[in-house]
Amino acid sequence: MPKDHNMETPLHPATQMIHTGLDRSPFGELSEPIYLTQSFAYPSAEAAEARFKGEDDGFVYARYGNPTLKTFEQRIAALEGAEDAFATASGMAAVNAALMSQVEAGDHVVASRALFGSCLYIIENLLPRFGVETTLVDGGDLDQWRAATRPETKAVFVETPSNPTLEIIDLAAVCEIAHGVGARVVVDNVFATPVFQRPLKLGADVVIYSATKHIDGQGRCLGGVVLGSKRFIRDTLEPYMKHTGAALSPFNAWVLLKGLETLHLRVRAQAASAAQLADDVAAHPAVIRAIYPGRADHPQHELVKKQMTGYGTVLSFEVTGGQAGAFRFMNALNVILISNNLGDAKSIVTHPATTTHQRLTQDQRDALNVTDGLIRLSVGLEDADDLCRDLLNALGEV
Repeated sequence: MPKDHNMETPLHPATQMIHTGLDRSPFGELSEPIYLTQSFAYPSAEAAEARFKGEDDGFVYARYGNPTLKTFEQRIAALEGAEDAFATASGMAAVNAALMSQVEAGDHVVASRALFGSCLYIIENLLPRFGVETTLVDGGDLDQWRAATRPETKAVFVETPSNPTLEIIDLAAVCEIAHGVGARVVVDNVFATPVFQRPLKLGADVVIYSATKHIDGQGRCLGGVVLGSKRFIRDTLEPYMKHTGAALSPFNAWVLLKGLETLHLRVRAQAASAAQLADDVAAHPAVIRAIYPGRADHPQHELVKKQMTGYGTVLSFEVTGGQAGAFRFMNALNVILISNNLGDAKSIVTHPATTTHQRLTQDQRDALNVTDGLIRLSVGLEDADDLCRDLLNALGEV
């Protein structure tokens, strides 16, 4: 932390993302060090015993924790306003651990229907294998949430905005419903980012990020993180993580730390471009519908303004001609790339029906409104005018 800082005055998030958690070695390095070590030496046998008993809060093994990971965890926790955090090898490792660590056979989990394909797999396929019953609801229908939750509901899982149709869920209302039956609320906040939405302040118990996305932001490495109360992270999540092995690499943690330093700048610039492009795309005759939380025609725009401080870096739109029209559009792009990532410095388009959501049945895609003509655009850091020209030229080919 800045040495002259008055600790009674809270630091702004942009400052926290540069200084929080840094524990310099005796060399006094300016940048965070990378501790590439599998294990740690103890000064005595007694010290090793105390470390393993938990009487000494030091490091034991890289699968359990590492100084570089600790800096990343403390920094992202400060930004999120969480008591604690645990880094994971990927975003899906974070989703899996956050849910699997707290449920057992006989428990019940309720989730919004509009989820990323791999999240749906955990809810619909993996959890039921272990005797955990699951129920999917339309996230925007609070009556469905009320009807689905019951005394054995242990966890509620939501993704807002959702992937790829950017559905918004009323977090405060869902948290109230879930807490009424004693369930924890787990929120995948990757599309909103910690810059634009703070689920813990809205009542959520656990927040998840794929750090692969905006936190890295430059397409370099995988990573994830689970945030929540110290009790949940250390008593519930940490034992699961220690014994199942989805540990984040110290090098990846260092890369993610570097990403956090510029997160606020990047995300705000990307969101500004996304807002401009959403309006440009919506006006094109080849576009059937444009979806962006910042547009007044988004069906939950008022809720967006209530619980988010910005509108995000992703927009979706449906073109005429179904899959053929979508493919003609994508193949005509020159600046924007075709890939399945998001939150990158490079702008990326994805055709969800044939990539991220291709394993779903047609009925499932219909329920999520993932049509054959739907395109998801993650807006990068290129000049917005160049992106607009590229989009409009490609739409002309539809």
